Amino acid sequence: MTGSRVLALGHYQPAKVLTNDDLAAMVDTSDEWIRSRVGIRTRHVARSDETVDEMAAAAAAKALAHSGLAPTGIDMVLVATSTAIDRSPNMAARVAARLGLTCPVAMDINVVCAGFTHALATADHAIRAGSATAALVVGADKFTEAADWTDRSTCVLLGDGAGAAVVTAAEEPGIGPVVWGSVPEMGNAVRIEGTPPRFAQEGQSVYRWATTQLPPIAREVCARAGIEPADLAGVVLHQANLRIIEPVARKLGAVNAVIARDVVDSGNTSAASVPLALSKLVERGEIPSGSPVLLFGFGGNLSYGGQVIRCP
Repeated sequence: MTGSRVLALGHYQPAKVLTNDDLAAMVDTSDEWIRSRVGIRTRHVARSDETVDEMAAAAAAKALAHSGLAPTGIDMVLVATSTAIDRSPNMAARVAARLGLTCPVAMDINVVCAGFTHALATADHAIRAGSATAALVVGADKFTEAADWTDRSTCVLLGDGAGAAVVTAAEEPGIGPVVWGSVPEMGNAVRIEGTPPRFAQEGQSVYRWATTQLPPIAREVCARAGIEPADLAGVVLHQANLRIIEPVARKLGAVNAVIARDVVDSGNTSAASVPLALSKLVERGEIPSGSPVLLFGFGGNLSYGGQVIRCP
């Protein structure tokens, strides 16, 4: 085998939906204010007793069922999250236990909103190196638990959920080379700090960085995969803000691609946002199987990571 591919996807969102009108009753905001600034209409909110690993396992179970593989065939579990409260057992080990997996590598990866694309690259590298054969890669965050519900500039953004992919060895690579990095000197622009942890960000700094610095990096991802942006069938950027997603996609030049806009219905779900949005697009049949899709995560630590995959 010379590469790996995404074999199947799955996602999970909590049942409770919080609308903009609901938020307007909690903080000084309005549906018009939220839509005009970030494009969000609704977001899903986990129950107080609903944990990150519970959501991650629900998404992973769906991906595993769609893959047709037995749990015994999975030898690696990677969970990207920045909102796990407990340190040990980590989320990956808890997901493995919930799904009845035996002896997998089990690691959590905290790169905040870029976590899933980093975890996907890690699984791809492990499979290429021969140290794994099939991996569950999950992005899951309970972002609302870190919300400051008195801060209208941030609490309107956040939602909860999980998305997962089953990644297996393949004769022909279905996951392109990753382009990843960070801007450490600007790391404080996005923060989840304190006890209890609270989310905060410098919104204008993040907006300027994302809309000016990320398009050329996204084009580099395409170049590394040997594809022109105009040939992409789909673009799934981190679902942070519709006012970031649309200009980045436009500057990229993906004129024929379906652009994921799940942020409108789900809000910013951090590490879950890329696989959650991709899973929904595939479930609805909006991207043909085998077609090229750009995945690109960015955010916390001012980290970024992306790759072009072949749609399962």
